[in-house]
Amino acid sequence: MNQSGVPEPRIEYAPKHYICQRAGQPLVLDGRVDKAFWASADWTEEFVDIEGDLRPLPGKQTRVKMLWDDNYFYFAAELIEDQIWATLTERDSVIFYDNDFEIFIDPDGDTHQYYEFEINALNTVWDLLLVKPYRDGGPPVNGWDISGLKTAVFIDGELNRPDADNRKWSLEVAIPWTSLKECAEGGCPPAPGEFWRVNFSRVEWQAEVQDGEYRKVLNPETGKPYPEDNWVWSPMGIINMHYPELWGYVVFADSEGPRSFTLPDDERIKWELRRLYYRERNYYEAHGEFTQDVKLLMGEDSWSIEPVIETTRSLFQISAPSSDGTALICVREDGKLWRE
Repeated sequence: MNQSGVPEPRIEYAPKHYICQRAGQPLVLDGRVDKAFWASADWTEEFVDIEGDLRPLPGKQTRVKMLWDDNYFYFAAELIEDQIWATLTERDSVIFYDNDFEIFIDPDGDTHQYYEFEINALNTVWDLLLVKPYRDGGPPVNGWDISGLKTAVFIDGELNRPDADNRKWSLEVAIPWTSLKECAEGGCPPAPGEFWRVNFSRVEWQAEVQDGEYRKVLNPETGKPYPEDNWVWSPMGIINMHYPELWGYVVFADSEGPRSFTLPDDERIKWELRRLYYRERNYYEAHGEFTQDVKLLMGEDSWSIEPVIETTRSLFQISAPSSDGTALICVREDGKLWRE
């Protein structure tokens, strides 16, 4: 079994969180976020670079609102932009070849069986299901479609018109629970007080005007476009969105609450196990075998857990007691994380 290394993100564990309130009325989608439906929803923090504090703040503002009801998970995003362009019109195209906005959802937080959604300013979408992150062998299921998906885009300016007075584009997305619940614990939508892991990404290419049209800026040394910027809600510490353990916490609330969020102790334990997973995978890549030497993997860092490692030639499981001591929290070689 081939075991590749898994880069360890350079970041302190502090994912963003958001209290998602219940919607008070039905949503009529037109892409605008300045209407009564969204008035009660808070904005997220402004997006930062995907690597977090390792990189400068983005030059253009992005922020999101979320709401929910019995039928849908609702999203609104506002992207400040003076270059509003898009080219892709076919569903399930690789939308991030254009500037785009992306949603990632892991309902049960085990880092497997999660959703990715991308949309451009033409309201073209790409929706896919990830069986596992790419680092763990994937694969993406491109044929999966969100049944009953609703989307709309509003453009404050003119699409693909460099001479227009372009200010921003915004979007609305309504994803039915009937599609999302299949990867959720128990196959159910969330209940008030529960949280799902969610993150957002904005892909931004360097563009210039040639012959009255936007074109990606090419690197003269390679003849290819410069790498895109990735701006996110909850920073990843690595240029890779497919580390679901670093996504934000979206807490579902109703009139009874909750109104705040404190990171549960078990989530900290999961993160410490995840760090050992990175290191065990990287040890295998370097040595061709897994190690049972816990101290070797833990190094000089500070830890709150006393983990146990079990290995075979091609498998491993690392476990530690839950915060209340009633269960074990485990992670294995393909990144799957669970409680037993």
